[in-house]
Amino acid sequence: MRWLHTGGIYAALSEQACETVIAACKTAKKYGTVVSYDLNYRPSMWSAIGGLDKAREVNREVAKYVDVMIGNEEDFTACLGFEIEGNDANLKELNIDGYKKMIGKAAETYPNFKVVATTLRTVKTATVNDWKAICWADGEIWQSNEYNGLEIMDRVGGGDSFASGLVYGLMTTGDAEKAVNYGAAHGALAMTTPGDTSMASVNEVEAIMGGAGARVKR
Repeated sequence: MRWLHTGGIYAALSEQACETVIAACKTAKKYGTVVSYDLNYRPSMWSAIGGLDKAREVNREVAKYVDVMIGNEEDFTACLGFEIEGNDANLKELNIDGYKKMIGKAAETYPNFKVVATTLRTVKTATVNDWKAICWADGEIWQSNEYNGLEIMDRVGGGDSFASGLVYGLMTTGDAEKAVNYGAAHGALAMTTPGDTSMASVNEVEAIMGGAGARVKR
């Protein structure tokens, strides 16, 4: 197997799922498989098996075997205990330097991380967000194109689409800067189209990366 991707939603399904995720990541590392993990913290799911303490226990163990760690600000704080300095509680303004500092600390704590990526969402209204992402790799931080004033049709699935775009970019190009742009563009497309599963083609994602508006052309 070339690549294993999993995340916090699967881990939170049950005690057994926690054990399975850890075992899968350990085994993948043993055989040289790249492991990516989306922290994807959902407090309502973890509440049935131990809450925040259990989430941190499991995710901190999983993190030891992860090559590509993905999440948003809440994910890194809740799951791994890394605080982001200077953020507005309602995400009306984002402190980018705080994110960069947090990513640096995460990479220092877990030297196995090869890539750390986080989405950056500034909430203007329920239906209008600014959207971008940053990605750390090889000691450098890359920022994606910015999608300001993004008209949200269906916010669910934006993070998953970012993760899948990022992984696609890493697998096909090996270039973190390109990969974070694939992720941000794919996430933008997912949120401006109905449903939580992206139906966008690679050509459509690459068109967005090249400056086209963040809507799927049909």
